[in-house]
Amino acid sequence: MADGDHQGKQPGSDGNKGDKKATKQDAKSKGGKKGKKAHGGPAGATTGGATDVPASPPAKRRVVLTGISSRAWEHPADRGALTALRELRGFDEVLKAIAGLWNERAWRLQFLGGSIKVDHRQYPRLHRLYAEAATSLDVTELPELYVQNDRSLNAMAVGMKQPFIVVNTGMIELADDDELRCLLGHELGHVLSGHAVYRTMIIVLTNAMLRMAWFPIGAMVLYGIIAALYEWWRKAELSADRAGLLACQDPAASLRLSMKLAGGGDLSEVDTTAFLEQAAEFERAGDLRDSVLKLLMVAFRSHPMPVARAAEIRRWLDSGAYQRILAGEYPLREDDATASMTEDVKQAADSYRESFTRSEDPLFKLLRRVGDGATDLGAWVGSGAGKVKDWMSAAGRSARDAAGGAPNGHDDQR
Repeated sequence: MADGDHQGKQPGSDGNKGDKKATKQDAKSKGGKKGKKAHGGPAGATTGGATDVPASPPAKRRVVLTGISSRAWEHPADRGALTALRELRGFDEVLKAIAGLWNERAWRLQFLGGSIKVDHRQYPRLHRLYAEAATSLDVTELPELYVQNDRSLNAMAVGMKQPFIVVNTGMIELADDDELRCLLGHELGHVLSGHAVYRTMIIVLTNAMLRMAWFPIGAMVLYGIIAALYEWWRKAELSADRAGLLACQDPAASLRLSMKLAGGGDLSEVDTTAFLEQAAEFERAGDLRDSVLKLLMVAFRSHPMPVARAAEIRRWLDSGAYQRILAGEYPLREDDATASMTEDVKQAADSYRESFTRSEDPLFKLLRRVGDGATDLGAWVGSGAGKVKDWMSAAGRSARDAAGGAPNGHDDQR
């Protein structure tokens, strides 16, 4: 629990007065419902017109997800990647070293001295939305929330013993109330899932990698751990996106947030359907070269591409899981201690298998054909290597041509 004005307060004291919490027995009965069907489409149907920007529905009472466990929103690939990460050689040593190097008190003091600490007097609108998001997720002890003067579109949850949340002014200026509620729920999801510890590891390791060259496990192992951390982080973002949706309970706001992250705040000329079609195009576009480029492009990227995040939320909505949770069918945090790790790994494997089967990425499609015996792998490797060689040669010629056309050694930028 964080120190400060949020300590001991009931979230929702500024916006959800009168909410009666269900008893623990009620939560158990909710969590045990089986086969309850969700009726109708998600809230926030798109508006008509040329741009088809999703509009939020009229304000309604949000469901308090009493006693909900973070397992309800955690993406199976998130749990699987984290399990694999913990099994990496040297991971425990790195975690212990980071715990010794990381000065959480100094970071908190830095934000306390250089940012705005949010409460009912400072950024009261943001404080109210934060409390409302926390109420939906049944969080009674709010982590400290800070606003820092930064126009980049970002927010983060960091810390090991007492995680806290930081939101950039750029996000506050960009997002409306529904989208901010979604954003704050996203960051709360990170905290509740225990992501902040490993996210802190990424920040410290990437900022101090050169200074840690002396580390006994070796630079290559450390490099591998950082790459694995980034792979997990991207999966963890998918989990937090689901938590954000459960906090705001407004699918339209969740989609709009991804659209704004991709193209800025003006959605008057953005089409929701086209944006989701763009996500499908990104996944299936091009040939094997594009598949390799996409892998390299995201290798050390903390977040999935905005179009991919929107598509993943759309798939979660279409699966009915979101509606089932709102109807009361979800695991309880009081049962977390007895939850099966084996089941988590199985679900992760199933998730990767389903993603592999569904993917329209050229590399995945080829591997499926190889698995089905429809393609000779040796022939493919030979022809593929030739294609890559030709591609690299062409790229090299293009680079030389460009250099020749730029006098005095200056790049010809356009």
